[in-house]
Parts: sequence; structure tokens; C-alpha cells
Amino acid sequence: MSVFPDVPFNPTLNDFLQALGPDDAVTDLGELLMQTNQLYEDMTWVEGNLLTGHRFSIRTGLPTPTWRRLYQGVQPTKSTRAQVTASTGMLEDYSEVDKALADLNGNTVRFRLQEDAAHVEGFNQTVGRSLVYESEDTNPEAITGLMPHYNATPGSTGIGQQIIDAGGTGTDNASILLVGWAPNTIYGIFPKGSKAGLQVTDQGEVRSVAKTADGTQNGYYQAYSTHYRWDLGLVVQDYRYAVRIANIDRSLLGPDPTVTGYTGANLPNLMFQAIEYIPSLENCRPVFYMDRSIKTILRQQLPNIVKNSTLQTMDVGGKKVDSFQDIPIRRMDQMRADEARVV
Repeated sequence: MSVFPDVPFNPTLNDFLQALGPDDAVTDLGELLMQTNQLYEDMTWVEGNLLTGHRFSIRTGLPTPTWRRLYQGVQPTKSTRAQVTASTGMLEDYSEVDKALADLNGNTVRFRLQEDAAHVEGFNQTVGRSLVYESEDTNPEAITGLMPHYNATPGSTGIGQQIIDAGGTGTDNASILLVGWAPNTIYGIFPKGSKAGLQVTDQGEVRSVAKTADGTQNGYYQAYSTHYRWDLGLVVQDYRYAVRIANIDRSLLGPDPTVTGYTGANLPNLMFQAIEYIPSLENCRPVFYMDRSIKTILRQQLPNIVKNSTLQTMDVGGKKVDSFQDIPIRRMDQMRADEARVV
């Protein structure tokens, strides 16, 4: 049985935190995460059906109907399926501050909250980067993010059909992601019976081991300790509900694709294509993701490509958000890494 009985059909991280009850500290930390990484405001989360992940089925073949004549029989058919297991990873950290230092200004709680904020931001950046770029192939203890899933030859069969080649050939490329979040398309998971999001445990006053610069133990001191943990994974159950616009050459981008001799990417045209690659926008929560430099160029290109065109602004969860064709655009600076060409 789920530990979150009152969440909606397509729940975000905030929905799960609100279902926890009157624990303001947990809710405050969740809000802090969403202030610094907009991905958490959109991403669907599902409680896994395993203690270490989530097992689900994907359809690998469709049944074929038969044309028949009168009095002619028809053989029944069925679809084919395959089971897939997605794993969760355990991300943990500890904070220890010298008790004497924390007590020095007479406001121990405030001092420790400042340290908590730094650790929360560390988790925020690590999880955000992992949901995009991390791979279990190179780091078995971690999770596999979106980019390793969408790394096939653009336009090839299967998942390659969801990758659009923007033409860049160098090593300073960028990508734009369009993700349709839903419990049966693409979603985050947390282990069965556990809690969603970052868990913070105040361990109080402990005896800590002092060490020198070379790691040698050098006695003990009293410290305040906090434990942080986030168990999570990512499931791509239906790969058709995400599109990667890859190979956007940063060095060739300009504000006006209509000028003579421009050879960079036409971002609005590529985003129009990406929208058509999603089977149904009504069956998911579609969102565009890009880093700040790409979003800046997009804002410059739109008025130059379409007369009197500007980005729309829509209300999402009480906040004003830029949108393209009624699809929210989120800035995600963890995507600022220069990418190799996807071939």
C-alpha cells in the first residue's frame, strides 16, 4: 500500500510533500528545491513496486486483425510484451558542524539552517544533472538520465525517431528536451514504502572524529550532525513521449536565422518539429527544457522568424512561465554542458 494515499493521478514532487502531513520542514525543503530547479515542478513521481526500483511492461508488438469473408473463420491474436526493471539509486550525505562554532552567535538553529541550505543545493544540482546526463553504464551506483536514453542515431528506427539533428558537428553542442510527463510515459520513481524527495534527519549532538589534512585521525570534538538521503530513479516507459533536439552548435547560434549566410540552428522551427513527434499532448504534461543561453537565443529568434511573434506567458502553479505553443519552457542550467555530436 502506498504511503501517499491522497496524491492526484499525475503527481509532482510537491503533491507528495503536501500529502506527508503537517511537517513544515519537509515542505520548506521541497519548495527550496523547486526554486532552484524548475524540473521538480513538472516531473511526475510514482511509488515503485519494488524495494529497489520499479518493474513495468512495455509493448513490443501489436496484434494484426484479419480481413474475412462470410462464413470464414478468424484466428485470435494478441500483443507481445516485455518486462523491464528500472533501478533506484541512493544519494546520501552528512553535515557535521563544530558545536562550539554553531553555538558561538547564540542562534544555533539559524546557523545549522544555513548549512542545510548549502547541502540542499548540492543535492539539487547533483539530482538535476543526473536526471539529464547520468548513466549506469559508467557509474553503476547511479541512475540513468534522459540523455543516455536518447542517444541513438537521429532519425533511425526506434528511439532514434525521437531525436532531431540540429546540424552541429563540433563538441560544444547543446540540446533542447521536450518531455511529456505522466505515470505511464516518463516519470521519476522512489522505492516502495519509502518517501519521495530529499529526506533530512537531524541527528543532534554527536562525537565527531577530527582529522588532519592528510586524513590522519587527530582526536575528537563535539558536533551537530545532519543526515541527507534521496532515493530515486527515472523510468522511460514509452520513449515516444520525449524528444531530444540534439547537435545545436552553440558557436553558430545567432539572433536572426533569416539573415543571409546564417548557418546556425533555427530553434523555433526545430521546436515545432519536436511537438509533432509526441503522440498526444493531452495524455501527458509536456514541457520544454533548455539552458539559459539557448533560451536567450530562442527569445531573440522568435520575433525575427514570425512577424509580431513573441513568447507567450502562461500561469503554471501560480507562477508566470514562458511558453511555446502553450507548452511551458523551463530553464535548466544543468544542461549547460557542452555535448559531443549525437551520431
